[in-house]
Amino acid sequence: MKERVDVSIIIINYNTIRLTTDCINSVIAHTKGVNYEIILIENGTHQFNEENTQVWKNNNFKLIISDSNLGFSGANNLGIEYAKGDYILLLNSDTYLEEDAISKTAKFIDENSDVGVVSARLVYPDGRHQSVAQRFPSIKYSLIELFRLQKLIPRKLAAHILLGSFFRHDETVEADWVWGAFFMFPKKLIAQLPEKKLDETYFMYWEDVQWCWDVKKLGYKIYFFADAQVIHIHEGSKANKMEMIEKNEALFFSRNYSRLHYKAIKLVNKCLGI
Repeated sequence: MKERVDVSIIIINYNTIRLTTDCINSVIAHTKGVNYEIILIENGTHQFNEENTQVWKNNNFKLIISDSNLGFSGANNLGIEYAKGDYILLLNSDTYLEEDAISKTAKFIDENSDVGVVSARLVYPDGRHQSVAQRFPSIKYSLIELFRLQKLIPRKLAAHILLGSFFRHDETVEADWVWGAFFMFPKKLIAQLPEKKLDETYFMYWEDVQWCWDVKKLGYKIYFFADAQVIHIHEGSKANKMEMIEKNEALFFSRNYSRLHYKAIKLVNKCLGI
């Protein structure tokens, strides 16, 4: 009888063969507390094949080859189709583990039934933290920043209200959304989502915001989990992104906010220089 899989780890390769290799090796080296499988999506770049992934075959490894670039959303959904784990972890190829972060995060979900999505603490190789825990765009939060109202309340409270760059990421906290670089959730959520898959409207960028939006609408919570740390090199893929980010931001607002709300936020953010 096959061993039960606790976590299906989905990693997408798109012209990052060295980073992807380091990422997979770090998962194998440090993940000890759960039964896992690694699903590598070769996303149209033809860098990985059956021969050069043979070294991982004894580690419950699957290689799925897509002849075309499906984008971040599409490639992850392809991986989910093959996943057997109770939990899904979407793991960026430009991350690597130095501790058993995957087991720690899975245990956190085990112990908190209201969790929809959880991310670990992501840091640069030099130890600087990244702003993983975020709020959804809001006039309220933008106005607090514009008028610097956070200076009128205790620093810790202000950090919890605003999150993002105001939050030190040194404690576990409920957020509105978290980055997709380390994105763990119960597989059972997929059946509850629209079209029974992660939203593929966004080829890349803003998809993690939409996914968290959809999960929160189901009544689950989004958490940043500070007790598990992952190194995130960031910008591992050199894709030109600014035009796509701006396009997808406008798309997210058009799908989830009124036009007036969007214009108001953009106006305040313009004053903030964002």
